[in-house]
Amino acid sequence: MSFTRRAPKRAAVALGIVAVLALAGCAPAAQGDAASDTPTAGGTLTYGRLASASDLDLHTQITANNAFAIDKIFETLVSFDENGKIIDWLAESHEISEDGLTYTFTLQPGLQYSDGSDVQAADVKFSLERNLAKEGPLMLTAPIANIATDDAARTVVITLDEPYTPFLSELTSFASGVMPADFGGKSEEDYLKAPIGTGPFAVSEWDPSGDLNYVKNEHYWQDGKPLLDGLDYVFVADDNQLLQRLNAGQIDAIEQVPAANADAVANAAATTLLKGDSWAIEQIFFNTQKPEFADRNVRRAIAQTLDLPGIAKATTFGTARPASALIPPAIEYSAADAHDATPVLANDVAAAKQELAKSGYPDGFTATMLIPSGNSARAQIAQIVQESLSEIGITVEIESIDLAAFRDRFKEFDYDFMINSGQSDAPDPNGLVTFQADPEGFSNSFWTHYTNPEVTKLMHEGRTTPDGEKREQIYLDIQEILAGDVPYIPVYYSPNLHGTTDKVHGLESLPNGSVRFQDAWVTAK
Repeated sequence: MSFTRRAPKRAAVALGIVAVLALAGCAPAAQGDAASDTPTAGGTLTYGRLASASDLDLHTQITANNAFAIDKIFETLVSFDENGKIIDWLAESHEISEDGLTYTFTLQPGLQYSDGSDVQAADVKFSLERNLAKEGPLMLTAPIANIATDDAARTVVITLDEPYTPFLSELTSFASGVMPADFGGKSEEDYLKAPIGTGPFAVSEWDPSGDLNYVKNEHYWQDGKPLLDGLDYVFVADDNQLLQRLNAGQIDAIEQVPAANADAVANAAATTLLKGDSWAIEQIFFNTQKPEFADRNVRRAIAQTLDLPGIAKATTFGTARPASALIPPAIEYSAADAHDATPVLANDVAAAKQELAKSGYPDGFTATMLIPSGNSARAQIAQIVQESLSEIGITVEIESIDLAAFRDRFKEFDYDFMINSGQSDAPDPNGLVTFQADPEGFSNSFWTHYTNPEVTKLMHEGRTTPDGEKREQIYLDIQEILAGDVPYIPVYYSPNLHGTTDKVHGLESLPNGSVRFQDAWVTAK
């Protein structure tokens, strides 16, 4: 059978503040108007990023700096479009048996890697089995019993031990990308220094602490694409410097436009704002290994102290929607609309003081909030949190460190609480819930160490329950529990804000935060 995502079923009720902020909502974004723009092949597009690509191993990485470099090289059997709808990609077609246990994928004809070698069905088996063996952050969690291949028929048949509803969604992740079996005859180490894949670009030069230069894949399976001869990822560590270089025309596009500058980029004659819905949420995370934040009442008190609509408005200038549930509205089964109408924990300082009085720290305490430097929005959020929590006797000290050190610190649980973003890599709610609420998962509930047996039980039920009202209720229940336990506070749903000069066309913004470049082209100078 073919796969079609059921349209989200959401509550129709919304508060007045949500109605006002709905103006900040975004539609899927793509650049260029086919009726007025004539694509031109050739040229190199320079793309500014806040972090360098430090590792290209698709089975061990998860952070955006690496993920959105890897997905230009490796591609998957199925993918998703700008609306989050699952679509066939390296697979020409797929079928699912009536019992939901057997998935048959037929590969596109004539698939080749960037070195001109043929893609075999056996390569898919090798790649998926390596994904499982590495046990990385985006390891396939589907109960795979067997992977059978037939190179002559171009088929890959995957059999599951039991139905697993989010399986296709998992396969859209870059970590399910296809690489040559046995690394094309190279050692694993040598292969990953300059990997070949089926993506629109191949690595030309790469500095793991600096820039990454791609060259056009001359053997790309989509006819006539990519249009660009090259794509250069340029590392600039500060968002304001990125913007300055864009405005000066020194780079062609930037991965992230500061929200404060979104209108300026959109309205300037020489620049364009590319805005789209996303699966990202800016959040405050608590290290529940710390005694103060192991206390549920403390976390609930902090949640009730913060004016999230005010924070969203002040720090994103109306570009983002305040968050009220873990799953963003762009993903099916989000509870955002329902929680907007009836908040689980509303902003109420008096109630927050009462909640703190019930905790083990009624007189407050001192804690350090960890943030990455170079991110003006997070610095502003931290200052608002600092000021807000002083009202209930909690003293917040802010520690700002460079992004690489920030990542090392929170992954070692070396923090009190922090500001970070949660990001779904796939269109099914299971991915985000697993990453942020599974105590046995790679990230240990996004490095919060949060555990709730009821959430764990519901999470497993959500994986095996077919799409429909019953599965929807499971995820609504999970979001209700998380909103009450507050292992993290979703602050706002981050839109994708990419900026380009006026000579760039054809970029496609995806809800996971990545950008597709195979249709991109630049006006000749």
